[in-house]
Amino acid sequence: MCGRYTLTTAADQYKAQVKYERARAFLEKLFARYNIAPTQDVAAVRTGTDGVRELVALRWGLIPGWSKAPKTEYSTINARAETVAEKPAFRSAFRRRRCLILADGYYEWQARPGSKLKRPWYIRRADGEPFAFAGLWERWEPHPGEEGEPVESCSIIVTDANALTRPIHDRMPVILDPAAYEVWLDPECRDKTGLLALLRPFPAEEMTAWRVSTHVNSPKHDDPACVAPLPSGTDDDD
Repeated sequence: MCGRYTLTTAADQYKAQVKYERARAFLEKLFARYNIAPTQDVAAVRTGTDGVRELVALRWGLIPGWSKAPKTEYSTINARAETVAEKPAFRSAFRRRRCLILADGYYEWQARPGSKLKRPWYIRRADGEPFAFAGLWERWEPHPGEEGEPVESCSIIVTDANALTRPIHDRMPVILDPAAYEVWLDPECRDKTGLLALLRPFPAEEMTAWRVSTHVNSPKHDDPACVAPLPSGTDDDD
């Protein structure tokens, strides 16, 4: 799964990579984050109703349009690639509301035999370049006569781990190849087989990972210390 990630690369660099033309509900502070957690606003790029790519803020934790209340469920922060096209919470968004969720690294917690404590790791591209997760977005609106404001939310798609990350966790977020952005963002694309084929593990040889301290465990901590490598040979959890 993917439950925490970073977004520290300048917005201008993403604009060159993802080529969004409009920044809707854009918040600069979304691009200086070392510990993004579920229920928080995240930076995403999608295709607007006029066909223009736009940068938007979405709540992390997809709320299906048919939900009775705008409550973010932890179970919807991620969508499994194997079932995303069929699961009721995600299938409508998969057909017509796909997005790119901007990032430059993510965290995963490694289980330890005989211990309830898990070791956090930070994982990113080996070249340090930013990237985009394959995401889905949804818009929830109150029923006529009910109170409440519309909520736009999202989910990150996850797949099997690659050889590098498998010893840490058996799942990893789908990091899309930039060549796939156009197809993924096209709401008119109905090629289910072709879209599912994009949801594969990122090449292990193009990634790197290192252990970080349990400082990252708390979402209250959002600073460079979250990604600082632990000294070689560290055995404790601090």
